[in-house]
Amino acid sequence: MTEAEKQGALTADLAALARGGRINFFGFILRLLARLPFLFIAGRIYGAEALGRFAYAVLIVEFAAQLATLGLKRGLAQQLSQTTDKPHVWIVWDALLVAAVGSAIAMTLLMLFPQAMYPNSEIAGLDWLLPVTIFALAWSDITLAALAYRHDVGATVRARAIVEPWTISIAAFGWSFVSTRDGLIIAYVLSMVGALIASIIPFLKSYGLPRGWSPDPAALWRMARRNLPVACADAVEWGSRRVDIAILGLFASPAVVGIYYVAQNVASLPAKLKTSFDPILGPVISRNIAAKNYEAVAKQVRQVGFWVIAAQSAVALALGIPGEAVMGLVGPEFVAGTAALAFLLAAEVVAATAAVSESALIYCARHRNMAISLAMIVLQALLTVGLILVMQEEGWSPMAVATGPAMALLLALGFAAVAKSRLLHKLMDAPVAGWRWTLVWAAAAAAVVGYICTLLPPELEWLELIGGIPAILFAFGLVIWTKGFGPEDRELFRMGKDEIEELSLPDPTTGANAPR
Repeated sequence: MTEAEKQGALTADLAALARGGRINFFGFILRLLARLPFLFIAGRIYGAEALGRFAYAVLIVEFAAQLATLGLKRGLAQQLSQTTDKPHVWIVWDALLVAAVGSAIAMTLLMLFPQAMYPNSEIAGLDWLLPVTIFALAWSDITLAALAYRHDVGATVRARAIVEPWTISIAAFGWSFVSTRDGLIIAYVLSMVGALIASIIPFLKSYGLPRGWSPDPAALWRMARRNLPVACADAVEWGSRRVDIAILGLFASPAVVGIYYVAQNVASLPAKLKTSFDPILGPVISRNIAAKNYEAVAKQVRQVGFWVIAAQSAVALALGIPGEAVMGLVGPEFVAGTAALAFLLAAEVVAATAAVSESALIYCARHRNMAISLAMIVLQALLTVGLILVMQEEGWSPMAVATGPAMALLLALGFAAVAKSRLLHKLMDAPVAGWRWTLVWAAAAAAVVGYICTLLPPELEWLELIGGIPAILFAFGLVIWTKGFGPEDRELFRMGKDEIEELSLPDPTTGANAPR
């Protein structure tokens, strides 16, 4: 490949990354608009204790679903790009079969031992129903990953940002009139089933049924074994955002867990911005690594890293500065989780570098990436337990103790960010960090505007949210746009007519430029 061809391919890849990020960013906004009503309904109607119980059970179920996919959510792109002797539809159905077997095992275990989901409360009602969502979660993840390989990210937006969050919000409200004990569980099950249907329909339109396909046990075993390091990295990435609740649940009451869960859900909203690029970043990076075009990989990681850090910083400041007002929306008792929210928001910003670096490491250094991830989660667990015990020994209040897990997450993610970016830098022989000093000036401008908004009297708290959050975002964005963005950065905001249409209408064809 000539230098001109490399430059042309790099420009096309950055345009594809920007396009996928734009479409999924709208999905993030839609998901934000739907997630907040759910938290409001769950906090105001069901209460902190019921929400904490639900949070712990969902934590275990989603962890089981992560394991059931065996890393194929991200590993499928590499499988499709490297296999030329089998139709892609067969490869995807092989992956679905692997996930189905894994899901069946996980579902059976949790149904036989439901105490794993409810360690500190009595099991009754429809509690046993929750594990059925494992299958829906696993198949939805894999079908959406297959569609993303063909650059159909609109399906992910519809399934994850529209169907899933709006279903759980509406169902939680409706079932609150029937049963406040089982309402959250039923709503969650319905949302996962809805997301699966919304994933399967465009998948079948794009890939079709596997005509002539017959499962190959040996190939399936090789697929599962090859993806174990990616599965481990995925499980650790997911677990790093859940081990804090898992440990806190062993030391604190369900009510404290419920308040922390709300803080964690609010803080996880910036993290969704990184996943805006996941569906398209994986295929682009995997193809460039296969072509040994490491310079392109480093530039893509660096570019997306900056986009993600900038967006996550802006959202974190907008939610963190008026943190008391944000938590108070869910209910007065949830204001006690404001300090935990601040640490969790900071952790998500710190995590951006590690998360984007990992998008490349899973294809070129999966075992070393797995080792760093394991070291990170072990460090997080040790810090979490240690901080909780020290704070309890010092006589801190239960909610003050709950800041310990958030602080541990921040420190552990900082370690992972440094380790993973340095490893990728060494492998690519090029800088990969997306950090720019303009971010500091943008954050300072946003902080000044946010501080002014917090000076409003308590009776105008609603104005702090309605006016303050947009003002903070505008101040941050203005500095970044004028001082930090170059021509390639502005590519992120050039939306074409076809992208607007894709937000509402699925494209069932692969398209001439779809990867094969």
